[in-house]
Amino acid sequence: MNDRMAPPVLEELDADECLRLISPGGVGRVGFNTPTGPVVLPVNYTMHDGAVLFRTAFGGPMDEDLSTGVKGVEFKIAFEVDHIDTASREGWSVLVRGAAHRVSSEEELAAVSGSAVEPWVGGERRLYIRVTPVQLTGRRIHR
Repeated sequence: MNDRMAPPVLEELDADECLRLISPGGVGRVGFNTPTGPVVLPVNYTMHDGAVLFRTAFGGPMDEDLSTGVKGVEFKIAFEVDHIDTASREGWSVLVRGAAHRVSSEEELAAVSGSAVEPWVGGERRLYIRVTPVQLTGRRIHR
């Protein structure tokens, strides 16, 4: 029996494997609620001190919809990264849940400003958002 005929195996991933898979950075998706309903947006991200870090624009959807307006109160969001091989019908998916922390203090900004996160879209993307994993889950399907 060839690999395409082998039955698929769904494997739950532990937190260490999830972090290993997403640690190179790349493209992920941010999911959050807005006043008009759920939204999922792609972003370029990197891992920085064990947290997901991405940049966005001030005045954009994530600036407005991820700001509670209350100091120390942050919205909980989902961040997802996956790798899919459609030819082999294999792949993995990692889901990070945590608070969307707006990096704003001078100390925090100095710490993240040298990170290698570069949004593909370009333009002024000076709002850094950090998501420290509170819950980290993943799955892999293989044959």
